[in-house]
Amino acid sequence: MAEVSRSRVGVATYLAPDGALDEEERVDALAGAIDSCVTSGELEVVVDLTAAATVGSRGLEVLLDAQAALARPGGELRIAGANASVREVLRITGADRQIGLIEPDGAEASAEPAPARPDARRRIGEILRDRGALSEETIEEALRLQKATGRRLVEIVLEKGWAPEGEVLAALAEQLGVPCVSLRAGLYDPVSARLIDAPVARRHQVVPLFHVHGVLYLATPDPQAVPTIDAIEDLTGHKVKPVIASTDQILATIAEAHSQHSNLAEYLGDFDSDLQLVEDLSEQGLDAIDQLAEGSPVINLINGIIQRAVRDRASDIHIERSRARCRVRLRVDGVLYTIMSPPIEIHPALISRLKVMANLDIAERRLPQDGRLQVATSGRVVDLRFSSLPGIFGEKVVLRLLDKTQAILDVDEIGLVEENSALFKELLDRSHGLLLVTGPTGSGKTTSLYAALSHLNSPGKNIVTIEDPVEYQIEGINQNQVRESIGLGFARILKHVLRQDPDIVMVGEIRERETAQIAVEAALTGHLVLSTLHTNDSVGAITRLLDMKIEPFLLSSALIGVMAQRLVRAVCDECATSYVAPAEALVDLGIDVSKKTRLRRGRGCADCYDSGYRGRLPIHEIVRVDQRLQQLIVSAPSQDDLTAYAQSNDLRRLFDDGSARVLAGETTPEEILRVVGRPA
Repeated sequence: MAEVSRSRVGVATYLAPDGALDEEERVDALAGAIDSCVTSGELEVVVDLTAAATVGSRGLEVLLDAQAALARPGGELRIAGANASVREVLRITGADRQIGLIEPDGAEASAEPAPARPDARRRIGEILRDRGALSEETIEEALRLQKATGRRLVEIVLEKGWAPEGEVLAALAEQLGVPCVSLRAGLYDPVSARLIDAPVARRHQVVPLFHVHGVLYLATPDPQAVPTIDAIEDLTGHKVKPVIASTDQILATIAEAHSQHSNLAEYLGDFDSDLQLVEDLSEQGLDAIDQLAEGSPVINLINGIIQRAVRDRASDIHIERSRARCRVRLRVDGVLYTIMSPPIEIHPALISRLKVMANLDIAERRLPQDGRLQVATSGRVVDLRFSSLPGIFGEKVVLRLLDKTQAILDVDEIGLVEENSALFKELLDRSHGLLLVTGPTGSGKTTSLYAALSHLNSPGKNIVTIEDPVEYQIEGINQNQVRESIGLGFARILKHVLRQDPDIVMVGEIRERETAQIAVEAALTGHLVLSTLHTNDSVGAITRLLDMKIEPFLLSSALIGVMAQRLVRAVCDECATSYVAPAEALVDLGIDVSKKTRLRRGRGCADCYDSGYRGRLPIHEIVRVDQRLQQLIVSAPSQDDLTAYAQSNDLRRLFDDGSARVLAGETTPEEILRVVGRPA
């Protein structure tokens, strides 16, 4: 039961709650104690918050009401023992201007005076200059860009990284006369934060901090966004007072506030029992399904997470813990989203449950483990590759999702533009040679290789693959699984495959010199060899193979072409809108700025995690090895030499392909710059 200690020091009555003022019972106990003081004529009241680490909206209302009740007959309420977080809460809500504070050293402090009125005549550039954040030259450049693009100076400074975000937000707060806060736990009321649904909050990039006497203190990166403030006032019925905070901190607070409240209930209570674990991983074992026992919270939670991942088209599930919390994230369209924060106490149980499902040793927590499991849900069988890694606070698990019902695409369906499609098919029609697909992890290389195999597959050809792991099964193709644990790696299998009279060989990945050497030799002896490599662009594959000590004269004869690719997020069709592109964005994309160009972007909706993007599409860069490039390879060229060759031959770069996608309204300039970056 909540208690409020009461004592007298001189003429003052001290009231000390026994804990945080964010629980209804404790707040009511404090309100009752203050009412008792007013009734008995004890008009000098000090509330000692030494034991109160946090204060909520209702606690603030009680303190303000008490000050008003005591002030009427000439009394006063003061606060002692407030920690830094509570003092910050009093500042951003303006309560420190009505209630006096007693400093930690015992000095008396009256209520803070009202802040100075905002001075809109003072420009933000001047404030940043006076704070030492910007030089005169930088301000002049920012003003020039502002005039050219019509964008706000704050946006330009932040985008260019000319000043720290904290300095810019503080300067904006000074100009407008509104509070600025660095959000963290304790500086918002979780109940208030959930007054707005998470999708709506993310769409507007706002989070309620406190609601006090009909006023909603709203964290926003843009306090001048009148439409947003009006929308929140209409939605909540409260008058909004903006508080400036960074976008990243706001989005993190939204995720934290909502995951702590509703997500566990969603997963534990609303469990869809159609998810079943496939015990036998062979195709023949799909009928032998073990019905999971219902009623266990951990089982339900794991099943709910997997079902959410399948439903949201996630490629990976991340389960990890830090010193203070556990979190679950999904990678959707290449970006990680936090979906929940389970209690730290159940983290080991979650990991153990997944190990049981993957038939791994639950007692081994010191070494990394890899495994595989299958689940059947919504009439589909989904493969999950399990990987655990010990950390200082506990194991992290990543599950890669592979939907076995996903159809193998044809070359015409992997998103190649007409020019690149014709070139890729031309390379595939070669009778022999080495054809590489390059890009970082998760860029769709394997999908492109499967599409190529599907295009080449016919009864008259012997096609053999070497994969780690075999992700999708293709009828009529001999697929082989790498098993490093028994010494069966890429190089060893490739040696034996070449004795199987293959016409086409697909090597999942060239990782080391031996595999590269055998692949090159196979390409020189009448085989078409397809493989992947981790490089940033197409010509970079040549440098990478030369670094593996492949002889330049052998590589020049074996290599027939390289296709580099990336995946970029596509504009969400459900919330897409068109806009006139600013000149700066067109310049970044190398597009003529003399004409008005309309582009598309998503506003954010429930279908796209409020990101404005849904699904992904590929961009490509293909280089064909011609006689001139062969001669260059023989000379063991540097990366600079190869880049110069690509530029002199007007190679359609990844950036060029991405820019064309932007003009077609399929993605955005920001997404292309995020994935590819500006060209050198």
